[in-house]
Amino acid sequence: MKYDLFLFDLDDTLLDFKASERLSFFSSLQGLGVKTGLDELFNQYQVVNSSLWKMFEHGQTTKEHLKVERFRHIFAANNIELDPALASARYLDTLPETVVLIDYAVELCGWLSQRGELGIITNGIHYVQTLRIKNSQIAPYISFVSVSEECGFAKPDVRFFEYSTKMAKTFSKARTLVVGDRLDADIQGAHNFGVDCGWFNPEGKAHPLELTPTYNVKSLKELRDLLT
Repeated sequence: MKYDLFLFDLDDTLLDFKASERLSFFSSLQGLGVKTGLDELFNQYQVVNSSLWKMFEHGQTTKEHLKVERFRHIFAANNIELDPALASARYLDTLPETVVLIDYAVELCGWLSQRGELGIITNGIHYVQTLRIKNSQIAPYISFVSVSEECGFAKPDVRFFEYSTKMAKTFSKARTLVVGDRLDADIQGAHNFGVDCGWFNPEGKAHPLELTPTYNVKSLKELRDLLT
């Protein structure tokens, strides 16, 4: 095989964050007494959350602000008198308990771990991400976890990739593959850093010509077949 270092994004690449996020959001707000309108609140939350994460990745806000602001915003917009900091804490405590795997994630991680080193690279919140991995079936195959919160820089910043690869036992750009679901963070970051990349693209979306991934796959099984 051409590669011996595999750097995987976590959310919506190996773990189904969309499913986990919904379960945690509903559980948290129901626990605080919100019993109706949860679907609409969750839709609003996703829009605000996505915007805040993009701001964070461009250095325009902090992770501490992001964690609470997404709840403060939807509570204010819907006249809900709840403490957004409490809602944020409940949500983050629940996330590690609602781990949902992407199809074939365990099989792929096991197969790759026999052929090289597997690391996680994520822009998420450190204690949440490490607990989610620990509570999942992929945990035995992960060599290291690199989180932007500890690095101080987020994907697609080259400095995050430099920080991450220092955790590997051995590192060569020519033998490194980055895999993720987001063009703007994972694939752009791999391009910036000068390594090959696999775009996990289950919906078959188009990509700009200037940002062509080395591999473009609709499933993790397809990625294994291409690497074999």
